[in-house]
Amino acid sequence: MNALLKSMSLDEFLAWEERQELKWEYDGFAPRAMTGGTSAHALIQANLVAHVHFGLRGFPCRIFASELKVRTQSTIRYPDALVVCSKIDARTTYTTDATVVFEVLSKSSAVFDLGVKSVEYRTLPSLKRYVVLHQTVAAAEVFQLDAEGAWTHDFVTASGALEMPEIGCAVALSDIYADVEFPA
Repeated sequence: MNALLKSMSLDEFLAWEERQELKWEYDGFAPRAMTGGTSAHALIQANLVAHVHFGLRGFPCRIFASELKVRTQSTIRYPDALVVCSKIDARTTYTTDATVVFEVLSKSSAVFDLGVKSVEYRTLPSLKRYVVLHQTVAAAEVFQLDAEGAWTHDFVTASGALEMPEIGCAVALSDIYADVEFPA
């Protein structure tokens, strides 16, 4: 509990978190406990990982679920999924080399995922795409780096697909949202 009362460096946080039973994110100042999600969140994440994994066959890129951390210049985050296209050591617990990062929105995380995390992830030199999947409707907000080095924003609806040329993969939103029941 003392860790919550004083600021930590990134390296201090990583050493501290290794000794914890639960997962924690680091916002640049202090640890922040990770909370559980809904069954819809878990199903969206599982569908996403399965379909992207299948789509990456034969390519050097790999998708990871929320066990692998992303280390930015000043934070540690656990995205819901990420794609790494460089070689990654099997023993590592984090990467600074994500090419695509995915987050699944919840009511409590929407502002944070679309704001603070979006800015943090886009500081990664390797990042080409940040995808935010909605949980109450089949839709995605996609931030991608264009050829001129500027970030653009698209909204993909239920009948569309996540086109991810930087990893040689596309996934229909209908596959990501398969079997997800939305509130009336």
